[in-house]
Amino acid sequence: MISVQPYSGIAQTLSKSKAFVELLKMRLSLLVAFSCAFGYGLATKGDIDWMVLVMLTLGGFLLSGASVCINQIIERDFDKVMTRTMNRPIPTGRITVQEAKVFSFVCLIVSLFILIVFTNPLTVSLSIVSMVLYSFVYTPLKRVGSIAVFVGAIPGALPPLLGWVAATSTISHEAMIIFGIQFVWQFPHFWAIAWVADDDYKKAGFKLLPSGGGKDLNTAIQIMIYTMFLIPLGLLPAKFGITGLNSAIVATVCGVAFFAQTFSLMKTGNRKSALRIMFGSFLYLPIVQIAYLLDKV
Repeated sequence: MISVQPYSGIAQTLSKSKAFVELLKMRLSLLVAFSCAFGYGLATKGDIDWMVLVMLTLGGFLLSGASVCINQIIERDFDKVMTRTMNRPIPTGRITVQEAKVFSFVCLIVSLFILIVFTNPLTVSLSIVSMVLYSFVYTPLKRVGSIAVFVGAIPGALPPLLGWVAATSTISHEAMIIFGIQFVWQFPHFWAIAWVADDDYKKAGFKLLPSGGGKDLNTAIQIMIYTMFLIPLGLLPAKFGITGLNSAIVATVCGVAFFAQTFSLMKTGNRKSALRIMFGSFLYLPIVQIAYLLDKV
C-alpha cells in the first residue's frame, strides 16, 4: 500500500496539470499567439528580433489564457447547464474558483511583465484593453444581445495589431488593415458557432445571433455579407504594399471559397451548412495570414 501512494500523488498532479491546461483553451490561445507573431513578422522588414518575437508570442498566449480563464470563472454557472461546456475544469470541480482566480492572475501578471520588458507601452496598453473588453465587457454582454459579437470582435482582432505595434511602436494604416481583416472575419466565425451551438446557448441565455437571435434567412444573409467583405479586404495588403500579388491571389481564392459556403446556409438553414462555415473560418484566417507572411514585400 505504501508503494502505491507516490504513484497516486503523481497521477493527481498530472490530472491537476491537465485541468489547468484545459483552462487555457489551448486552441484559442495558440491562435492568439500566432496572430501576434503574424503581426510582428509582417511589420518587420527582414530585421526580426527573434527574442522579442518569442516573448511577444508567449506574452500573447498567456494574456489570452488569463482572459479565457476569467471568462470561465464568470460563466461557471452557465457552463454547468450547457452540454459543450459542462465538462470544463471549473464546472466539474477539477479546478476550484479560487485556484482559477490565482491561475488567471499569475498568467496576467507574467504576460504583462513579458510585454513590458520586451515590447513598448502602446503594446502593453492595447493588451490590457483587449483583456478588459473580452473578460469584463464581452462576457456579460453575451446574455444581452448580438452587440456582444461586435464588442468581442475588437479583442478578437487585436492580436495582429499588437504584433505590428510591438515591432513599430505605432498604429499605422497598415496595422489597421490587418486589424480590419481579422475584425470582419470574427462575424461569420462567431455567428456560425452560435448557429451550431444555438440550443446549448439558449440554456445559458446567450444571445449571439443577429436578427433577434433567429436561425433564419436574415441571419444567414448577414453571415454572407460579412464573408463577402473579406474578399476585397484581403486585397488591401497588396494594394498598400504590405504584401505582393501571390498572397492577394491566395486571399481571393480563400475568400471566394469561404463566401461560397454561405449560399448553402441561406438555402437550407441547417446545422451541417453552419458547420461548414465554422470550419471554413478556422481554415481561412491562418492560411491567408501565412500567405501574407510568405509574400511580404
